[in-house]
Amino acid sequence: MLWQALADLVLLIHFGFIVFVLLGAFLTIWWRWIPWVHLPAALWAAALEFGGWICPLTPLENRLRQAGGEAGYGGGFIEHYALPLIYPAGLTPEVQVVLGLVVILMNLGAYGFVWWRKNHLITSKE
Repeated sequence: MLWQALADLVLLIHFGFIVFVLLGAFLTIWWRWIPWVHLPAALWAAALEFGGWICPLTPLENRLRQAGGEAGYGGGFIEHYALPLIYPAGLTPEVQVVLGLVVILMNLGAYGFVWWRKNHLITSKE
């Protein structure tokens, strides 16, 4: 039971990391220090996708599940949890490039919005 709970905790951390990578730029509206944490995380996520690598949290989750008597799974987190919902055919190198581009484009858009909002609020207050 403990191993399964730890595996579920890793799963939640993994999911939280993905959400942070995709939407963390918006947190700079409230906290100016966020880019120091968010940008390396986003670059890491994009590099994983472009390189076709598996996030280190995936093997950790698998080992914890196996220690708890469950079967692990092959491939990565995205492939196992998200792709069946988004891309039922499976993960291909082309899809991984698209996912990497999504990370970059979402973050460019988010940081662009934050920059625009900051400059727009300063201009409108003058």
